[in-house]
Amino acid sequence: MEVNIMIRYGELSTKGKNKKNFIQQLAYNVKKALRNFPSVKVRPEYDFMYLDLNGALEHEVLPYLEHVFGIQSYSPVYKVDKDFSQLSKQVVQLLADRDLENKTFKIAAKRSDHEFYMDTQELNLALGQVVLQAYPQLSVRMKQPDIQIKVDVRREAIYVSTQVYKGAGGLPVGTSGRGMMMLSGGIDSPVASYLALKRGLDIEMVHFYSPPYTSPQSLRKTQELTKKLAKYGGTIQFIEVPFTKIQEAIKANCPDTYLMTLTRRFMLRITDELRQKRKGLVILNGESIGQVASQTLHSMIAINEVTNTPILRPVAAMDKLEIIQIAEQIDTFELSIQPFEDCCTVFAPPSPKTKPNLDKVHHYEEKLDVDALIQEAVNHVKIYPISSDTSFEEDTKDMDELL
Repeated sequence: MEVNIMIRYGELSTKGKNKKNFIQQLAYNVKKALRNFPSVKVRPEYDFMYLDLNGALEHEVLPYLEHVFGIQSYSPVYKVDKDFSQLSKQVVQLLADRDLENKTFKIAAKRSDHEFYMDTQELNLALGQVVLQAYPQLSVRMKQPDIQIKVDVRREAIYVSTQVYKGAGGLPVGTSGRGMMMLSGGIDSPVASYLALKRGLDIEMVHFYSPPYTSPQSLRKTQELTKKLAKYGGTIQFIEVPFTKIQEAIKANCPDTYLMTLTRRFMLRITDELRQKRKGLVILNGESIGQVASQTLHSMIAINEVTNTPILRPVAAMDKLEIIQIAEQIDTFELSIQPFEDCCTVFAPPSPKTKPNLDKVHHYEEKLDVDALIQEAVNHVKIYPISSDTSFEEDTKDMDELL
């Protein structure tokens, strides 16, 4: 018995003339997700994608498809000869290990080979009778049955599937361009990262690190968060930005109430500089409107002034409970709430400005050598790839080697 896996595209099906590009990117992402199964062949077609297992075990391959964006659903598909008795045996066998007590089922046949001696109605009736005889505890239900047995009669063979697994949906990562995600160690930015990946963005993480004010554990936490997100986006480049000197300069020359505004402006300038060097299109962050002082609309305007690059905020209109719900779903919440402070929290003033005055912001920045501080930070970033199986023992590399 030959087993394949059929992948359904979902949102990709709505694409027009560029649908082929989306399918090719999805095929590439599926191959990356299945890199531990070199025998599996990926066959992208216009309406579906097929995986030829070639000896790989079905139950081992299936879990690797769960987090690949661009897949609406997927099913193991069994190829049988174009003979009703062989088809009947296969369907009965596929149901043998299922819990069928008080369950409902439906036969859904379609026939692209119109020369086959049974039409779809005859197949539905005859095969339904076979199933009821073999498993009398089942009953027929035409709408929303517990088990749907799909039968596809083609010219070369009959294909049968009885299980449908829900995919991650969205668009294939890499189809929407590259963005630079400003990743903190909190709850919001990992969720924003997940939502950006779901819309097809290839993201690179930009994390600001301020030793000795922030601990190695705080850095490791963001690396671990990236590792969890890598199961959705494949390997993600992690950019570690030294930020101590900048924060000390701001602290020494500016009033506490403007510390957060000035800090975020520096972060945005550096991220934009990295975006240009790394050929990114947009900047992303985990800001939610009104959640903290730096995320009021007045603060966002004052901070955004330093760049004309589009800034995407995937969680901007969500409340905290909605964000937490997604964080729990993608398994980043427990890691995010570990009590290791990031560089934004250790220097956070007790009463930050929620409506910063831009004239004052410009006045305080005149006391700082802004360009030199930014260039020094950019020149000393470290960049390293993080995947879902990274051990964090790899050597990191300086920016000059990677740009």
